[in-house]
Amino acid sequence: MENKRQTGKNYEELAINYLQDKGYFIIEKNFQVRQGEIDIIARDKNTIVFIEVKYRASSSNGHPLEAVTYGKQKKICKSALFYMNKNKISPDNTSIRFDVIGILGNEISHIENAFDFV
Repeated sequence: MENKRQTGKNYEELAINYLQDKGYFIIEKNFQVRQGEIDIIARDKNTIVFIEVKYRASSSNGHPLEAVTYGKQKKICKSALFYMNKNKISPDNTSIRFDVIGILGNEISHIENAFDFV
């Protein structure tokens, strides 16, 4: 039986394949800092995209997209800021975006620009 971490990694790989099929270039995955983690960092044309992936086997506890709370958004934004500072990326001259991919069973939902920098 898979543990939660392995299950998460498997579904993040599914999300990566989905994004690559849509033409995204994957820059990094599982970027971790003290402030939090970003599941996938990718480039979509000229935009750097920070992507959160959520999976649920069923909707009995709600859709996975609902699991990206305001608190989670703040952690993602803090981690993104750390990533940008580390890589000398300025939001003034680089387009950035926060997307969420929800996987419910075998169905993938992708919300581009799911939330603003908080």
